[in-house]
Amino acid sequence: MTSRRAFLAGASALGAVAFRADALDRAAGAAEDLGDARPCDLAADEDYWGEIQRCFDADRTVVNLNNGGVSPTPTHVLEAMIRDLRFTNESPVQHMWRVLEPRVESVRRDLAREFGCDPEEIAVTRNASEAMETLIFGIDLKPGDEAIITDQNYPRMQTSWAQRARRDGIVVKKLAFPVPLTSPDDFLGRIEAAITPRTRVIEIPQVTNLTGQVLPVREVVALGKSRGIEVFVDGAHAFAQLPFRRDDLDCDYFGTSLHKWLLAPIGTGFLYIRKAKQKSIWPLMGADPELDEDVRKYEQIGTHPAANHNAVSAAIAFHRAIGVERKSARLRHLRDRWARALLDASPKFKLWTPLDPDWSCGIALVQIEGIDCGKLFGHLWDKHRIVTSPTKHAQFEGVRISANVYTTPQELDLFVDAMKNAAANGV
Repeated sequence: MTSRRAFLAGASALGAVAFRADALDRAAGAAEDLGDARPCDLAADEDYWGEIQRCFDADRTVVNLNNGGVSPTPTHVLEAMIRDLRFTNESPVQHMWRVLEPRVESVRRDLAREFGCDPEEIAVTRNASEAMETLIFGIDLKPGDEAIITDQNYPRMQTSWAQRARRDGIVVKKLAFPVPLTSPDDFLGRIEAAITPRTRVIEIPQVTNLTGQVLPVREVVALGKSRGIEVFVDGAHAFAQLPFRRDDLDCDYFGTSLHKWLLAPIGTGFLYIRKAKQKSIWPLMGADPELDEDVRKYEQIGTHPAANHNAVSAAIAFHRAIGVERKSARLRHLRDRWARALLDASPKFKLWTPLDPDWSCGIALVQIEGIDCGKLFGHLWDKHRIVTSPTKHAQFEGVRISANVYTTPQELDLFVDAMKNAAANGV
């Protein structure tokens, strides 16, 4: 049985960051009497998740089902950041630069522990875009060198590769793949078929932002290593949503945002580069040559608030207290609650995301046949105050739904009713 003492010990992983008392009490109380419950069994325990939900100051007049874009942070994490912002403002030069900024080393340590790597391989960034663009613009490429990406890579990454092509004369190969993807071998085969002697780098998302499809990253990394090709992994939607660590992917490069599934303050992320690879990747902003093999060269971005990234450690402690396996199981349970209800209700509903737990988690894309996704998005907001993400691609369209641990089943049931009404009566 999990005791209150054991839960508190895990939740107190960062002693320097104080938790708001009521948030910690709720989370600690939620851990009582769990016993040996498996994550899949606990996923539907509303008493447990009700206590987790009350750790957030969410606006319940709005149903936010776009947590894949950015998620609210638990109240005690927000208050930790605000506390440090107030402390900064009292005497910025002293308090921010001399007191708070050095604590980034504790954040680096906590992120490395969670990801399963050496702290000297983690750079604290502001988001996944900054992390991935550091890689995209930082790798040395010559005219004619080739990069392989997919047409479902995050748009900012595609834009960055297109700029490198215009500026440096590299060749960017953009691959399509079936949606939903039911065969990892199909995806791997498409990557392999695109490789030529000029291929230098492959960049793919671990989880696509469009449909929540999980891609076979480990297999692509292994393929790249066998051919001497670097593989950049965009983990913006994977870290803290899926249970994995660095060695599960065997990757050398990984970037992510922390204001999505880790529930950290907005404007936080990290970049992982294996130590042996750091010298060959340039930073986005200039750094002294003495930092050539120091991961901190990727943090040379000028004046920035220390409060945001220091509160990451409080978010990590909260994440550990829940447990990533429990979180993943809960997110799938919430997704299945609305997705299966819609699929059972009418053939007008089309799901572009596989429900297989190996290939998706908390994100899914649903379409009402015959209704434009932009109009559906507007209808759901205007009539029901439900926030979704309208998503269009050459192969598919729909509204992307991404609940989080603070989302209630009742909010999802409201969404289901609104979608059924839209399917029956139009928008």
